[in-house]
Amino acid sequence: MNWILLIIAGLFEVAFAACLGKAKESTGTETTYWYIGFIVCLSASMLLLLKATQELPIGTAYAVWTGIGAVGTVLLGIFIFKEPATFWRLFFISTLIISIIGLKVVSH
Repeated sequence: MNWILLIIAGLFEVAFAACLGKAKESTGTETTYWYIGFIVCLSASMLLLLKATQELPIGTAYAVWTGIGAVGTVLLGIFIFKEPATFWRLFFISTLIISIIGLKVVSH
């Protein structure tokens, strides 16, 4: 169950990064709504991370949480914000994914 909470926390991390990106692109009242979404997603992410670390090792949980956020945010940037998908960018994201899987495998 704690791994599921950790994954959801990582997805909320991606969501708060998306809110920042959308806030940068918007104007007026819409910007305020994106910043409110940022605060809600940030709070949810932190609370779920806190809950998950009550049972999971903090080092592993934090690494997985930030990894999900990093990978998800890069993919979001590529697919939503039209950032470049270069070979090296994809190569290093792949190594990050492999590392996250490795941490999950070796954690009890």
